[in-house]
Amino acid sequence: MKLNKLIQDIPIIAVSEDLNNIEVKGIKYDSRQVKQGDLFVAIKGFKTDGHKFIKNALENGASAFIIEDKNYCSDEYPWVLVENSRIALADLSAVFFDHPSAKFLLIGVTGTNGKTTTTNLIAKIFEDQGHKVGLVGTIHNRIGQKILPVERTTPEASDLQELFAQMAAEGVSCVVMEVSSHALDLARVKGCQFDIAVFTNLTQDHLDYHQSMEEYFKAKAKLFTGLGRENSKNYRKVAVINGDDTWGQKLLSEITAEKISYGTENDVNFKAENIIITSTGVSYRVNDNDITLQLTGKFNVYNSLAALAVAYSQGIPLEQAIKSLENVSGIPGRFQLIEGTQDFAVIVDYAHTPDSLINILTTAREFAQGRSITVFGCGGDRDRTKRPLMGKAAAQYSDFTIITSDNPRTEDPEKIIEDILPGVKEIVGPEKYQVITDRKEAIKEALKMAKKDDIILIAGKGHETYQEINGVKYPFDDKKIAEELLKQL
Repeated sequence: MKLNKLIQDIPIIAVSEDLNNIEVKGIKYDSRQVKQGDLFVAIKGFKTDGHKFIKNALENGASAFIIEDKNYCSDEYPWVLVENSRIALADLSAVFFDHPSAKFLLIGVTGTNGKTTTTNLIAKIFEDQGHKVGLVGTIHNRIGQKILPVERTTPEASDLQELFAQMAAEGVSCVVMEVSSHALDLARVKGCQFDIAVFTNLTQDHLDYHQSMEEYFKAKAKLFTGLGRENSKNYRKVAVINGDDTWGQKLLSEITAEKISYGTENDVNFKAENIIITSTGVSYRVNDNDITLQLTGKFNVYNSLAALAVAYSQGIPLEQAIKSLENVSGIPGRFQLIEGTQDFAVIVDYAHTPDSLINILTTAREFAQGRSITVFGCGGDRDRTKRPLMGKAAAQYSDFTIITSDNPRTEDPEKIIEDILPGVKEIVGPEKYQVITDRKEAIKEALKMAKKDDIILIAGKGHETYQEINGVKYPFDDKKIAEELLKQL
């Protein structure tokens, strides 16, 4: 595509001389990935400034540059000066890939907890209805049954639009994606034409970035502001919102789009009643229909209600949607039972916020016959204020807690544990917890102390297959580690 055509509908401040003959073969924001003929978009990031890599991109064959720093306007290369390179990247990528999200039903799921399970449940329903489904999320990206790698919950704008274009080219008719607050705030999903937006809940997380819960909420709410716009698609545009969540109630009162609410307590459109939770699943009644899931926990009541509401919004009979959900046996790393011959239960879960940790621990307590033993840590380079809250949650809802390392990233694991301990000590004495920094040793100790009918919960990493230490990702899978150690007992 010619550069002058590509930029004709985006706001620009200035351009270098004649751009008419410049051909753009691709769009890149990482100079290391630039190939001959690519347009390089220089983004000011949190750790580095893309403008500093213009020379590298030029050497790799970049045909032109999008910049937001006028100090990099130069006669050495063609440039377009914009106010915000991130926004320009999103706008340009949508145009370059011919607005692929206009070619299928696009469902976005946002919230602190439950995004992965909810997207997978929605995908299952639409697959059973004959759709070829695309999935964008934390565990993996998927086109039909083809698995693609994933680097972050929501890809950068150009990567996302390219993925959407691939999905459209391969005949995908429905895309379900997790939408993170970072992606919304950093314009990664700008230019995406969402048809359905789902709000699961909002609890403390990412306050190292958003600074306050109000700012965190504002970022999430951005997903819902575009639902009222008309486009060429004939899908019903709907906001599906957890009506039991305080922030969900705020969202319901503020947005103008058509709304469907769900919950277990308040006056909502889809209300679960007669809830029965066991170790192997959960059953409830919703809108005169009974449902029995193979997934357990009250949090999965909410996740499944959201999926049912989405299905209903697109005319899928409730009975058919329920049948689809009843056939889902589990989601990797989400309250995942580790199989073995031992006489106690071992569960791996991704819980990495105070609320999600409370959710899995209270679920375990509902059917635990013995003690609950929790192994958890907190990630480095992330919201420090939630660390003592997670310690408090673990101590309050467990019979014994082992505090360990998670993904320390560039932080000292011992320092992270020091941040956790005040919350633990607020609830219990030293006889009720132990610190074992080495995560494998912590899991090993939990398995050694377990007795008949106990439940061990290994929280924080879930589906992850690595442990990130000082910028290096080392192989580490809680599920595999637990399985290996169980064989040694």
